[in-house]
Formats: sequence, C-alpha cells, structure tokens
Amino acid sequence: MQKIIVQNSGIVTLKRIIDERDGALCIMEARRDIPFDIKRVYYINNLEHQSSIRGKHAHKTLRQVIFCINGSFMLSLDDGTNRQDVLMWKDNEGVILGPCLWHTMHSFSSGCVLLVAASDYYDESDYIRNYDAFLQYVKGTK
Repeated sequence: MQKIIVQNSGIVTLKRIIDERDGALCIMEARRDIPFDIKRVYYINNLEHQSSIRGKHAHKTLRQVIFCINGSFMLSLDDGTNRQDVLMWKDNEGVILGPCLWHTMHSFSSGCVLLVAASDYYDESDYIRNYDAFLQYVKGTK
C-alpha cells in the first residue's frame, strides 16, 4: 500500500496466515493490530459497483480502521489541507480513519465487501456530513 500523507490516518497490517487449499486467515486484535479498543464492527456489501458512493462524512472523535475483505474500491481521504486516493484491495491491509478526516468510498468492484472496526458506538452527533462544515470544523481545531 502507498504511504498515507493525510493527517489522522495510517496503515494497519493484519497477520495473514495462508493454509494452502484451506484458505487464508486474517487476525485482528484490539490494542495489538488495531490502535484502540473496538466497540463496533460493521460491514458494507451488495454495492452497485458502478454508481455507489459511501462515506461522504467525517467524525469529530471516532476512530476507525477500514478494510476491503473482498474485491476492491477507491478510498478518498481529505484532512482539510491534503487529499489522497488509496486503492483498497488487500484483505489484511487497512487504513485508519481518525477524527477530522473526510472520507469517501467509491469505484467498487463487483462483489466488494468493506469491513470497519470502530472505537465507539454509533452516535449521530459525532458525524460531520457537510463538507463546508467539515472545513470550518477543521480550521477551529487547529
């Protein structure tokens, strides 16, 4: 995976054990592989790969790690100053989505499945869903 240049992000690489004909095992452990305690896990599938766009928001405090466990997709990151696109396709490599990081997922392959580990339970008040409001929020935190 390419180097991450946006703030509040990074790369997580999970242990991957290949067992010949019996498949591959990827292991995710809180505070070992994932840099926080995991309070929520969710996945996204059944995407219309030509037209679906997910994300389009940032969080005030939530930390997440996103993985592509099947297929591929493009992850677009924006910290208010720097922007970066990351091709996600390795099942054992994830990207940290920290606070104040606008993220969008798009260009899904057929059969794509995303898996996300989150540091907290769902809380709508933590979301910033308007890009201009995100830019104002980021300016206020610097």
